[in-house]
Amino acid sequence: MSDKKQSMIMGKKQIMIWMTSLLPVALAAAVYGKLPDRIPMNWGFGGEVSYGAKSDIWIIAGMAPLLAGLFQILPYIDPKRRNYRKFLEVYQSFQLFMQIFILVMVGIILTESFRPGTIEVSTVVTAMCGVLFMMIGNMAPKFRQNFFCGFRTPWALANETVWNKTHRLGGKLMFGAGILGFLGAFSPWEKMKFVMLFVPLMAASIIPYIMSYVWFRRFSQEESQ
Repeated sequence: MSDKKQSMIMGKKQIMIWMTSLLPVALAAAVYGKLPDRIPMNWGFGGEVSYGAKSDIWIIAGMAPLLAGLFQILPYIDPKRRNYRKFLEVYQSFQLFMQIFILVMVGIILTESFRPGTIEVSTVVTAMCGVLFMMIGNMAPKFRQNFFCGFRTPWALANETVWNKTHRLGGKLMFGAGILGFLGAFSPWEKMKFVMLFVPLMAASIIPYIMSYVWFRRFSQEESQ
């Protein structure tokens, strides 16, 4: 693929991200006048629901354009900004998925505001988190050194080889955590949903951090010999 054609595709994808970021705001605006004064905002794994003022919907919906702007700015303030060219496609894919995630969350809140009990919220959200972890796991090995995306340990940022090894391991663990979280979403026991989502996620976050240090020390020792 030529650089010009790739640039056009990336440009169209960025436009899609911005357009998608406006959908939660538009959706909230379209029904805001009909919303009850109190709307559901949080769902616990035990089935409990916390309510907030209907104006709180703007906090969730407003996150979409806010994140779109933030993701646009980050490459310009990152000391390793040149590396973003090497993983721009996955960087934009992640942005798009996050926008879809927020759109679904706004849709859930609005649906449950008008017709409580329509959606099995814990199942849907847990399953989406599982998909998100799988997506991050698939993308992680493609990330290049930067200060905002991936397993940004000090040792990985100091050594490119350590960065690559950390992200290959972290990607596999995160993908596995996503699979377990997704399967756990369909468990009839709410506590099992919590365990299968967060315990693998903790392991997928901690193990690469530890191994990053181990690999850095190993390479440092080899270079000093």
